[in-house]
Amino acid sequence: PHEHLKKLWSHQADGERIRVLECRDDAHEAERIAAEIQFLNAARQAAWNEFCILFRGNHQSRPLEKALQLLRIPYHLSGGTAFLDRGEVKDALAWLRLLANPEDDAAFLRAVQSPKREVGATTLAKLAELAQHAGLPLSRAAESVGLLKQLQPRAANALSGFAGIVRSLRHDAQRLPPAELVRQLNERSGLLTALRAQCKNEQLFALRRGNLDELAGWFEGARGAGPGELAASLALLSHADKGDPGNQVRLMSLHAAKGLEFRYVFIVGLEDGNLPHEASLEEGRLDEERRLLYVGITRAKEQLWLSHSREAQRWGTKLRLTPSRFLDELPEAELQRDGADPVADAARKQERASAGFASIKALLED
Repeated sequence: PHEHLKKLWSHQADGERIRVLECRDDAHEAERIAAEIQFLNAARQAAWNEFCILFRGNHQSRPLEKALQLLRIPYHLSGGTAFLDRGEVKDALAWLRLLANPEDDAAFLRAVQSPKREVGATTLAKLAELAQHAGLPLSRAAESVGLLKQLQPRAANALSGFAGIVRSLRHDAQRLPPAELVRQLNERSGLLTALRAQCKNEQLFALRRGNLDELAGWFEGARGAGPGELAASLALLSHADKGDPGNQVRLMSLHAAKGLEFRYVFIVGLEDGNLPHEASLEEGRLDEERRLLYVGITRAKEQLWLSHSREAQRWGTKLRLTPSRFLDELPEAELQRDGADPVADAARKQERASAGFASIKALLED
């Protein structure tokens, strides 16, 4: 008796089919998504804030952050600390920025105190005053024997030692691959020794050292980019969960996405054991996981991508992954799986090729 018949309709026409991407691993998955976002931003003039990448847990954001950073796509991570905003990572980046640019006083001020040495606020204020009178950046002032003589001997020795490390690393930067330079920096700067002293147990030290090791990994395969250029771009694009996300790609968990909508939505990690979660599989709570995926799917206003990986690295071993069982519950006619529709795949390749030619033509006409 209380039933009210409703007629639902949409003002928008049917959109494109849901793309289902099969990827090699999470790094490949992240690279494909970042490339797709870059393409749509250029070809369809889509603003960065019209894109959203959703995942089951915040730990899945790391390869996505790396892929977006390498393509210089600005992003905002909700509900977690972005990788590049972790303390030890910011310390290492300050060193890199100083190696790349001796006139970066902000980088000098962070690096000279990371780790702590016999250089306090009073010494740095005096050094800044001397540097200003001499018309030198702080790092050059710290190399000047004449200026150091005007400081307390202990502080002068500490600054001289710091300047020597920077000089040595800058020299090695001319021959070392960027990733190896980061590893050398972590050791020779004293960052790793300081981390060990700060950490109360070996497990915490391993975790934080892992962040520095991973930073080095971000520089692996940097296509011709020197450490200075890449460090500058990484620092420039570093964003955490603070303030208005503005015109940036949004990264967030499925739980955090409720109530939000975006023009383009990517949902990553659709494998059994992740979505649905392993605990849900063991306890038979699939309905809860299914509703969570439904939340993600309905965030997309225009186009949706669902992606999964074939394998993952766990404790040094490669594991074979199974696509999420939820993919088989979706209407097959509404899906465009990798390789299943050669005509559609060819059209997509042509669209990307045309966009590439247009970009080259625009560059030549400038």
